[in-house]
Amino acid sequence: MLFIQDIFQLIRQKNSCLCVGLDPDLQKIPKNLLSEKDPIFEFNKQIIDATYPFAVAYKPNVAFYEALGTKGWETLYKTAEYLPKDTFKIADAKRGDIGNTSEMYAKAFFEQMNFDAITVNPYMGEDCVKPFLEFAGKWVILLALTSNAGSQDFEQQTLQNGRKLYEEVLEKSKQWADHTQMMYVVGATQSQYLQHIRKIVPENFLLVPGVGTQGGNLQEVMQFGMNENVGLLINSSREVLYAGEGKDFALKAAQKAQEIQKQMANYLEKFF
Repeated sequence: MLFIQDIFQLIRQKNSCLCVGLDPDLQKIPKNLLSEKDPIFEFNKQIIDATYPFAVAYKPNVAFYEALGTKGWETLYKTAEYLPKDTFKIADAKRGDIGNTSEMYAKAFFEQMNFDAITVNPYMGEDCVKPFLEFAGKWVILLALTSNAGSQDFEQQTLQNGRKLYEEVLEKSKQWADHTQMMYVVGATQSQYLQHIRKIVPENFLLVPGVGTQGGNLQEVMQFGMNENVGLLINSSREVLYAGEGKDFALKAAQKAQEIQKQMANYLEKFF
């Protein structure tokens, strides 16, 4: 259970707001791991151990585990359990359904796997998000403006009231929970919108994927996205996970994580 002041303290301790996305692909992990009983878990363990000095959060993308069937779910459980207690643990599940279904999703990720947060799709509205907010000490990370090209199809469409759909999501959801329980996903490739988004949600943390491989600019995200409590968790997945292809993959991952952390530290120094 991590409250907003705990997250800020983690950022302060490590001089970092790095979130490592645990999106393991059997086709991409080093071949020497394939002989392990659970190659994905072994890969995750080594990545976690190597990047822990530089990361404040970890974000397993549930799809990469679901695709492996029962074994994948077991790996996700083990990974969630292995994550250090003093890190922020995000289930990137993008759930959201009618109320009683959302409640079951929340129980699965908050009670069974003890994640601190879950990404939620707001498309079906308040009654589908509320069940996730009823778990004390847990966080909802609502999709707002994502980094994919398809965000233009819906998220950036202008409504009759003059707002973009993503703006409506931000404004409306502020009525459901405040900055102590609600975060938002804003893609790093949308950094030109960050200043505007900060005017709508000045106090909330933003989870920012898309830095690195997807083309997002870390410097722009830090410059335009920070608030008085830093307010950013910046995710890197492939750039860290696959920094190396050989037996030294964990060392290469650590080096890449440290490189990102050092860039972050330049912007974080004014806080500490």
